Amino acid sequence: MTIGFYVSINENGGNEILITDEPTLEMNKSLYQNLDNKIQQQTTTERPNSGMGVLMGQNLAQLKEMLGEPQRIDESLYGYQWYIYNTDYARYVQVGVENNKVVTIYAIGENMDVTPFKLGQPIEEIFNSQVIATNFDIDINGNSYRFELNDTDLNIRPLIKLGDIFVQLYIDKFTGSLSSVRFLTDEMLVKQRPYELSFSGELIEPDEPSEEMWNLIEEGTEREILDITNVMRLRHNVKMLMWDEKTSVVAYGHSKDMSDSDDFSHTSKKFGSLSDRLEAANVTYKSAGENIAVNYNDGPAVAEGWLNSKGHRESLLSEEYTHLGVGVYQKYYTQNFINKSQE
Repeated sequence: MTIGFYVSINENGGNEILITDEPTLEMNKSLYQNLDNKIQQQTTTERPNSGMGVLMGQNLAQLKEMLGEPQRIDESLYGYQWYIYNTDYARYVQVGVENNKVVTIYAIGENMDVTPFKLGQPIEEIFNSQVIATNFDIDINGNSYRFELNDTDLNIRPLIKLGDIFVQLYIDKFTGSLSSVRFLTDEMLVKQRPYELSFSGELIEPDEPSEEMWNLIEEGTEREILDITNVMRLRHNVKMLMWDEKTSVVAYGHSKDMSDSDDFSHTSKKFGSLSDRLEAANVTYKSAGENIAVNYNDGPAVAEGWLNSKGHRESLLSEEYTHLGVGVYQKYYTQNFINKSQE
C-alpha cells in the first residue's frame, strides 16, 4: 500500500508539497523491545462477551436488534455488504454482513463499546493487557496460512486473536492511542491480507467484481471516507466537512487517471495539477488540498493510513477547509479539500 504526497494550494497560487516518511518505531519504542521473548502477565485472549465483538457470527436479525436499521448499505470488494450506522458520529460503525452473518466490524465512533479495548485507550495499556504476537497461523479447510507482522504493523496496526476471531487495532501514532478497531473472521483476514502472508494449499480470494459492482463499491467507499474523515475531525474538535459533488468528480477523475496512466502523482501528465483540474471543472475555492493513496483494502484502511502520515493528517484535520470531494477508482483514492467560505 502507498500513501502519496500531501499537496496544498491557495488563492495566491502558492504550491507546497510535503513528502512524508514511512511510519517508524521511534514513538513507544520501548514497547517493542524484546517482543518475541516477552510474555504478558495480564492477558485477555477469549472472545468478547460484551460490546460490538459479540455481534461477530450473529445473523442480520440480531444485528438489527442491537443497532437498528442502517442508514445505508454499501457494497465491498470482499463479498460482504457494509451496514453503515452514521446518524451519530460518536457511535459510527460499519458492520460487514455476508450470507446473513456478521463477518467483520469496523468501529471508530468514540462512544462505541469495543470491549476488551476502549477507543482512545493509550497504546501502553493495550500492550500491558494483551499478547502481542508477530505471526499468526491459521488453518481453513486443510489450507494453512501464516501472517507475519513487521515493525510498522506492530506500531500502527497490531493484530490480536480473541477466541475464534481476530481484532485489528488502528493506532494513532501521533497521540499514542487507539483510533479504531476492526473485528474479522479468519476467512476475512485471509481474503483481505493486510499483512505479509505465506500459505500452503488454496488461497482464498475475493471474486473479481463486474464493472457495475466496481461502481457500487467505489461509490460506497467514497461516502465511507467522508464519514470517517468527519468522525476523525470531530474527535479533534474540528468542524465537519460538507460533501461537494463537483469536487468529488474532480477527485474521481484523478484517481482514474492515475490508474489509467500508471502514474501515482498529484500532477497528471494529461490534466495538470490540482489547481488546473479544479479550474477546468469550474470549482470556486479560496484554498485547496489533496491526499492520494493506492492499494489500501478499503475506506477505513486508507483513512487510518492518512491519519498516520503527517502531511495527510494536517489536511485531514485542517480547520481551513469547509468541503470535501472524494474520488475512488478501484484501489486508487483521492481526497480533494476546498475552502468555499468566500462564495
